[in-house]
Amino acid sequence: MSFKYSFTFPITGPNKLPRFKQWAAEHVPEVPMSLPPQVPIKSEAMTIRLKSAEDRQKISDKIQKAKL
Repeated sequence: MSFKYSFTFPITGPNKLPRFKQWAAEHVPEVPMSLPPQVPIKSEAMTIRLKSAEDRQKISDKIQKAKL
């Protein structure tokens, strides 16, 4: 199964990938995802790849409350 779905969300500041990985491990460890190799520091958003629309909905519901 490949990562057919994407989810883009706002995130600012340095160390976006480590911060998101930590958040994902704590809040949605059951959701398989593919992360970008790097995210520029000036970028204000990040896109991840997911396997299903249900996974995208889980992330969307939980990330709205997060302060990344």
